[in-house]
Amino acid sequence: MRVLDADDECYGWFLLEEDGSLFLEASCNHSFVGYTFMIQLNAHEVDEYKQQGRACLHQLAQYIQDSVPIHKATQSIYKGRDVSSAYMEKAIAAVNAWRNAGSQAGSSAVE
Repeated sequence: MRVLDADDECYGWFLLEEDGSLFLEASCNHSFVGYTFMIQLNAHEVDEYKQQGRACLHQLAQYIQDSVPIHKATQSIYKGRDVSSAYMEKAIAAVNAWRNAGSQAGSSAVE
């Protein structure tokens, strides 16, 4: 897994890639609760990313944040798409390697 891109301002999201699949890890904060939520981008989201670039990732991360997918009573369309448990270890290692390499997008890969 490797970091392809990240939110420049506050690392509100990371775009990661593994074996050709793209993942968005969004940093969500609600008052005193903070968490990360990772989804694998579907074909429609990948197409939007290819057409709109980073702007669609900002928007998608905001949609995830606003929909509060971890809340028990949420109607979030992202709720069933959380892949954090399957990929979080690899994502953390990739982000740490990316940061250690000087935050140069695409510079780090973790197997």
